Amino acid sequence: MLWRALLVGGAGASVGAFLRAALPEKASVAAFCISLGPFVPPEWNLLLTFAAKSERVGVRPVIGAPRRVRTEDMEVAIIKYNAGNIRSVVGAFRRLGVEPVVTDDARRLAAADRVVFPGQGEASTTMGYLRGHGLDRLIAGLRQPVLGICIGQQLLCARSEEGDTPCIGVFGDVEVKRFVAPSADFKIPHVGWNTLGRLSSPLFDGVGEGDYAYFIHSYYVPDNPYSIATTDYIVPFCSALRRDNFYATQFHPEKSGRVGERILQNFLNLPE
Repeated sequence: MLWRALLVGGAGASVGAFLRAALPEKASVAAFCISLGPFVPPEWNLLLTFAAKSERVGVRPVIGAPRRVRTEDMEVAIIKYNAGNIRSVVGAFRRLGVEPVVTDDARRLAAADRVVFPGQGEASTTMGYLRGHGLDRLIAGLRQPVLGICIGQQLLCARSEEGDTPCIGVFGDVEVKRFVAPSADFKIPHVGWNTLGRLSSPLFDGVGEGDYAYFIHSYYVPDNPYSIATTDYIVPFCSALRRDNFYATQFHPEKSGRVGERILQNFLNLPE
């Protein structure tokens, strides 16, 4: 409920302010909150998320103003399929001055300047839908910049342990694994803010090592040659991948504040 979110958000900001005063000068409030996640009751997670987010208001800003391409005539196509979270992706691009089209029309997707493959869902049923509509082959053959988000990243790999599902295979023989908690202290799915490291792509221009993005997932992509960013939760994993014109993030840029907005703008700025 809205009143509960406002109440918890205010309390989280207060906790964040207290921790900034109590922790050593160079300590990160957000990192401290994330480290507590596996050891606190589930009902504390929302409070810790707001406390971690409160630090982001005053810490290192996203570096520099992004170079903006002309978006008036740019068509960004979001793949329409049986997946959640598309509405928030549409909103994120609108905030950048782009009116995306949500479509499963093959000709429109092939002709678009940018294609986004987002979503939250289950691997086997999602791949069944994509195959049934011929979208798996279409996606694999796209030649413009493509951005997979969350399950979109996982389905661009070769196989997922979720339902032992063969996937699209853009990222070679990379297989998606399920998190295995080493103890009851670790919660699955991995939910909340976590850091990005080992950044190595124009997709992250202006994004700093250790900046935060928002995650929600139970499966992950292990380290592999296509990695362009890593994150650590239970094990180090690939939080972003690239192969040729295909980019993918395990985190949700549309839910990641200024960092996510910069990443989406960088995606628009990529050369053809």
